[in-house]
Amino acid sequence: MKTKILALSLAACCFTAPVAAQEVTGNVALTTDYIFRGVTQTDGGPAISGGFDVEADGFYVGVWGSSVDFSDDTTMELDLYGGYAFSGAGFDWDIGVIYYAYPDSPSAGGDQNFVEFYGGLGREFGPVAWDAKLSYSPEFYGETGQAWYLETGVGMEVVEGISVDGRIGASRFDDIPAADYEDYQIGVSGTIFGNVGWDLRYHDLSDGGDDSIVLSFSQSFGG
Repeated sequence: MKTKILALSLAACCFTAPVAAQEVTGNVALTTDYIFRGVTQTDGGPAISGGFDVEADGFYVGVWGSSVDFSDDTTMELDLYGGYAFSGAGFDWDIGVIYYAYPDSPSAGGDQNFVEFYGGLGREFGPVAWDAKLSYSPEFYGETGQAWYLETGVGMEVVEGISVDGRIGASRFDDIPAADYEDYQIGVSGTIFGNVGWDLRYHDLSDGGDDSIVLSFSQSFGG
């Protein structure tokens, strides 16, 4: 597919490691609702998504796409990203950049497209895994100015093969502080048929937006 060719081309530009040291993985998913930071991207409807990643010595690049429904003829989101993941000082770290694009957006000048820079860390405390991440966009979706998103969460395996997790996120907009809000989610996940992942998740918002329950199925391959 075109997305696979793009991911491999990006990897060829960014990596000098031997081919044998590179790892290519892919993923596909089907969900009853595509939720991004607590907000539906499909008008409450289902979405299909998929992508590819190439990793070598901690550096990675990838491409991911999903169907969307913004009620303005936009039907596709295409994300390109790259970064570096490593361990140090007892934590796992991840820094990178992601470009959110909407190729068939009817908006003049592509003002729906935006870039974010991110940094995250995580650590396991016995059976509990914790992580946190900060994302920053100099010009957020719709050319609404600088925006920040801080998120954190914990998760743990409750029985063999089944895990639970909870997350909270805070969106902040420098130019439109009245739009600031928090989102919350709690989920349970596992696998069926050996390698098909499932996830059942509840989402809610602090600003009176609609809450939702989302069921997703996914599968990874390669590596």
